[in-house]
Amino acid sequence: MFLGQISATLATGALAAPAIASAQSPSTSENSESMARLQAASHNFDIPDHPRVRKAFETRLKCALDQALVPIPSHQTNGDQQHYPDGSATYTKAVLQDSIGLVNPAAYQTFKTALASGKPSDFENIMMGGTRTLNGPQGGLAFTLEGTDSHQFGSSPSPHNQETQVVVPPPPALSSPAWGTELAELYWCSLLRDTAFTDYATSPIVAAACAELTSMPTYTGPRTHSGQVTPQLLFRGAYPGETLGPYISQLIIAPSSFGAMPMSNQYITYHAGLDYMLDPDSFQQVQNGIDTGLRNQKDPTLRYLYNGRALCAWTHVDVLFQAYFVAYLVMNTLGVPLNPGNPYTTSRTQNGFDTLGQPDISATIGEVAARVLDTVWYQKWFVHLRPRPESSGGIAYLTKTNQLGSLQARLNNNVLNSQALKACYDANNSWFLSQPFPEGSPTHPAYPTGHGVVAGACITILKFFYDGNFVISNPLVPTPDGLSVDRYTGPDAANLTVNGELNKLAHNISFGHGILGGIHWRSDTDSSIVLGEAFALSFLQDKVRCYNEKLTVHLTKIDGFIATISNQ
Repeated sequence: MFLGQISATLATGALAAPAIASAQSPSTSENSESMARLQAASHNFDIPDHPRVRKAFETRLKCALDQALVPIPSHQTNGDQQHYPDGSATYTKAVLQDSIGLVNPAAYQTFKTALASGKPSDFENIMMGGTRTLNGPQGGLAFTLEGTDSHQFGSSPSPHNQETQVVVPPPPALSSPAWGTELAELYWCSLLRDTAFTDYATSPIVAAACAELTSMPTYTGPRTHSGQVTPQLLFRGAYPGETLGPYISQLIIAPSSFGAMPMSNQYITYHAGLDYMLDPDSFQQVQNGIDTGLRNQKDPTLRYLYNGRALCAWTHVDVLFQAYFVAYLVMNTLGVPLNPGNPYTTSRTQNGFDTLGQPDISATIGEVAARVLDTVWYQKWFVHLRPRPESSGGIAYLTKTNQLGSLQARLNNNVLNSQALKACYDANNSWFLSQPFPEGSPTHPAYPTGHGVVAGACITILKFFYDGNFVISNPLVPTPDGLSVDRYTGPDAANLTVNGELNKLAHNISFGHGILGGIHWRSDTDSSIVLGEAFALSFLQDKVRCYNEKLTVHLTKIDGFIATISNQ
């Protein structure tokens, strides 16, 4: 009814100049004529003429207006769905499969019909291969009342403003060198799951991985100034601060407490050397969503997050915002001060509580984590449908055993002829990409990643509330067996900041779930963290409009640039 009432207002041209949502609060004069018309129209709905009610309405209306003016961009894909009509380069896990790499054509059509229509009844008619179900595809169609809508984060720059529109680029195409390079990195990851991060410098497998990835022009991980991938840089992200210090972020190592409950930050991990989906039968069962009956074997000894398998085990069962809530607790234990822009840092008479204080901080971490998932679920299910790495392991197996047959998808020779693939075959007597979990990946598409967007969103929230330039003293590093921690005394020990360790934590968790676990591609995480950050900035700008306190907060984004959140 309200939209119908204001349609004439929209038609007058008062809103004809689109604005792109940014981290900076709009000026008080922006859209003033539009607001006046909308406020006048609101009187037709018998809204009580009470100052508080009117102010609440106008605040919500202003947030809605600014978000509505963000244009929906074109959503570009890598073209694989069109290039390979048999679905061999499209995510179809748990939908009925005919053979390795080939989805049943009739089942594939029911899958595509549901995604095209968005009707709940069509999702119920998808032909499944087993008892495993698809992981919440309709979440990508949900609306949010906080931050920018999921469909307004694009896979191409906005024609209106290319500098401020968020970009979710298409992932590499399946046959491209970039895809092959990412797959080679995953094969190296699978070989190094049980190697302690502190042992990377002396591992011959790490040395071989570094040499091969250095030689691959499309490798996008961090390199030295001379272009080398080194043990210190292997399987890390490239955002500011990430390549300094130990592999694991201080914000999930240091001891803390959850209220009166002590937290050692030691965790349950899985027994070393137990990987899955290395034979055709179990691979095909998993692709059909059939339970193989196998289960992960838990290590009864609690350990710190000291190697790839420990991170895999942690992310296998974590609550998605858990790492960032733990970081929040650790930061309080370490005495990290609030962001200097918080008005309570200079107040003589007050402290923040339900606004800009501890209840606000702790709840906002979970709040943004829930809402940001809408953005990534839309991209996953309704734009990209990127298959999981395990499916490319199946194509590698078919290629190496001369069983491709009619399968249309083809991998690049850079991975088929790689040392990574050969080393994995020598170790496992299998061309498949080994998985640390019996069920392989979750039943939703790979790109982007849920862990990544939650990471990007939650670290942005923590940067908003806390001083990201605070230097962490006396940093720690897990011992090679993960049973204890030592003081880290490397040459960069005095350079570990909260911002850098938050950036590192985002990649620790998303890579632990993804490339170290063999269930995501590197580009899944890199794009997702950017998307999560962008949503969090739009979310925060809506949030601060609701505060009575006046504030201007600056925070350092993952690209090193400063974002400003203000209600002044």
